Amino acid sequence: MDNDDITLPADTLAILNEFLAERTQREHEEEQRMINKTGKDAHFEEDWQLSQFWYSEKTKQAIGAAVAKIVQEHNTPDFRIALLSCPSLYATVKDVHEQVNIFEYDQRFAAYGTDFVHYDFNEVSADYLVEYHKCYDLIIADPPFLSEDCMTKMSRIILSLQRNRASKVVFCSGEVVEPWLLACLPLHKCEFRPEHERNLGNEFVSYANFNFDHYIVNK
Repeated sequence: MDNDDITLPADTLAILNEFLAERTQREHEEEQRMINKTGKDAHFEEDWQLSQFWYSEKTKQAIGAAVAKIVQEHNTPDFRIALLSCPSLYATVKDVHEQVNIFEYDQRFAAYGTDFVHYDFNEVSADYLVEYHKCYDLIIADPPFLSEDCMTKMSRIILSLQRNRASKVVFCSGEVVEPWLLACLPLHKCEFRPEHERNLGNEFVSYANFNFDHYIVNK
């Protein structure tokens, strides 16, 4: 029998058409989900295995407002911002300034397109991330681990990314890292204390190489 001669019963044809319509709808919905997962409005859950803990909305807004003031104060079109291991700040900072890069180990954040820079703080070669050396006027960092090794390696990366000595650095971490951190970078403790969506056991504080508290409202 020729395939052209096959005719499906009406009820079977209706079921097949319904199945095909549902599949098309599912494919469309999946495409929309993928679109929604890209760009600065993408939403990601914390990955605790990577020591990810998102900032509270209050903290994100406070830092975002401070960044806006700093950018306005400098008033230069090539002002560049680097966010190191603090992806929950990205959307807020991106809203106030276009030129921002997010340095992250977690490849999920490649959804942020060309703003995303994959990095691993354990890389210690002098030319690591060389294409980004001396490029940034403001660096905000929140290292994933509270250890001397992490502070030392993160500090090396920060020093390489600073455009010059006038570049501003904000460093948020557990207070326990203070002796290791201050041995590596010329920072001082600020009054501003970042908060997280989840209550963490370690006391979190902020450090900077400038008067960061001056730019913070409602510390």
